[in-house]
Amino acid sequence: MTLTPAAFAPATEARFAAARQVADAVLFEGYVLYPYRASAAKNRFRWQFGVLVPPAWSARTEEHHLQRTECLMEPRTGAELALEVRFLRVQRRTVEERHEDGTFTPAAELRLDDRFLVAWDEGVEETVTLTVPVTELQGDGTALPFTRPAAEDVEHVTGPDGRVRGRLLRRREEITGTVRITATELDGPYRVARLTVTVENTTPFIPGPAADRHAALPYSLVATHTLLRLDSGSFLSMTDPPEWARGAVAGCDNLRTWPVLAGEPGRSDLVLSSPIILEDHPAIAPESPGALYDATEIDEILALRTAALTDEEKREARGTDPRAAAVIDLADTMPPEILERLHGAVRGLREATGPDRPATGDVLAPDTPWWDPGGDTTVDPARDHVLVGGHPVRAGSRVVLRPRLHRTDAQDLFVAGRTALVEAVLHDVDGGVHIAVTLEDDPGADIRREQGRFLYFQPDEVEAPEET
Repeated sequence: MTLTPAAFAPATEARFAAARQVADAVLFEGYVLYPYRASAAKNRFRWQFGVLVPPAWSARTEEHHLQRTECLMEPRTGAELALEVRFLRVQRRTVEERHEDGTFTPAAELRLDDRFLVAWDEGVEETVTLTVPVTELQGDGTALPFTRPAAEDVEHVTGPDGRVRGRLLRRREEITGTVRITATELDGPYRVARLTVTVENTTPFIPGPAADRHAALPYSLVATHTLLRLDSGSFLSMTDPPEWARGAVAGCDNLRTWPVLAGEPGRSDLVLSSPIILEDHPAIAPESPGALYDATEIDEILALRTAALTDEEKREARGTDPRAAAVIDLADTMPPEILERLHGAVRGLREATGPDRPATGDVLAPDTPWWDPGGDTTVDPARDHVLVGGHPVRAGSRVVLRPRLHRTDAQDLFVAGRTALVEAVLHDVDGGVHIAVTLEDDPGADIRREQGRFLYFQPDEVEAPEET
């Protein structure tokens, strides 16, 4: 069955709005990176997440033309599924300069007093929406074809005197795609269905012999992700499912996207399937003052670096993209109290020492922080021991090193099988035990011992000789 797009009911729209702040972060992740200028090297190779290229380009490269979401849901009788597929459409912007005779010619840049404009690929937000009864998803399910026609816009650029200095040409190519949705009831004591949503780029772009990724991007769906909502029923967590559903979750096949429960914790009617792996109920930190489009940076550092750009660099950033200009303005006008909030936050506290651990007396020295190694008199690295193969190992013992090579670094490859002298047995605040050692045949062992520079292993990574 083929359906057409539909507007959402107010209740569904409100629920999707609860997830769109995180969804927007997915949509614009890496859209324009610090230092927010088109001339920056890392802004010349963009669009990294959720890119669905045309089939003909996919056949020539390692990029893909579809993504598939599979998750589990427990719909109630009469339930409807609402879907919103979101992506960016690449809009290619070029610059033309105006001459005295009124003609326009292509230009590398157009310099104005407050910014200078260059060629740039902008992102236009697009959505595909659908509401369908769950009962209609059985069997062949539903298909929703969509088309976005080609278009071209012209924007005249004026100077402070009102005179036209040039113009920006924006070109969008036609793109086509299909969203396919099916639901399959699973065997078992619970009424659970596997929901499959496939988003496919079907644009008939034919690349020439010299075509590159740059040529294919205007025909692609960028940062593609999907929002799903049940008006009656719930989705199961794919990250932490109930024990009875683990086998069914393992049987789901997600391609280039991952579904998580969205919206506020405690509710399970909403799913965000993202090309960036998230945890259930992801949220934007309340301290974040606005979109910076660069999740690989800490907001505080990024804001400080942006504020420190030169006036010339800021002019170029403002002319690169309106979203980049907004970041520059944000950094330039950020009050000190907002910047201070970016320094860090404590989300929650827990009792690290445990409920039965005394806080004073002869166990923990008075007025000593819990994290101070000298504050807890119940541990003594020089005298404590740990059992290894039934033998006590303590400072002064000799052990043979057997590091777990499948998860260690290159240095451990060189010490495997060598004999070491135990310098201390250490306990961390989480109850873990670590054995500090120096290599027995290391000529610099005395210097390392004096400086406290030891190698550390866990008890199951050493062997204790019989005479230990």
